[in-house]
Amino acid sequence: MAEAERRMERPLSPHISIYSWQINMLMSIVHRITGAALYLGTLLLAAWLVAVASGETSFALVNALFAHPIGQLVLFGYTWALLQHLLGGLRHLLWDTGRGLHIWQVNALSWLTVLAAIALTLAVWAIGLHLRGVL
Repeated sequence: MAEAERRMERPLSPHISIYSWQINMLMSIVHRITGAALYLGTLLLAAWLVAVASGETSFALVNALFAHPIGQLVLFGYTWALLQHLLGGLRHLLWDTGRGLHIWQVNALSWLTVLAAIALTLAVWAIGLHLRGVL
């Protein structure tokens, strides 16, 4: 019985519910999610390239799917995921050099990554829509 009581007194390992959420924790999770999303988005890009090579009918079908509002939303999300993952990778590259490791710098870089990814996504889409004559 004493053995069982000793096991119960031992502290539990830290769990995510114990920690208060920080921006760098969230960015780590978002970096992993965007990396997985890029796999799926790259399949869409490959499908589009196969459709281009397959002929006019296939190309028209894929373009119609991407032109649908849901397709546009998926493409917008893919653009954001690509830019978010890219900027997160650059942030990690900076950290690998030993720079930006003070907690205020980590937090500032994390917020900068979020804001820059949103701004760049909007800029890419604004330029693309402008070139197509929509804006």
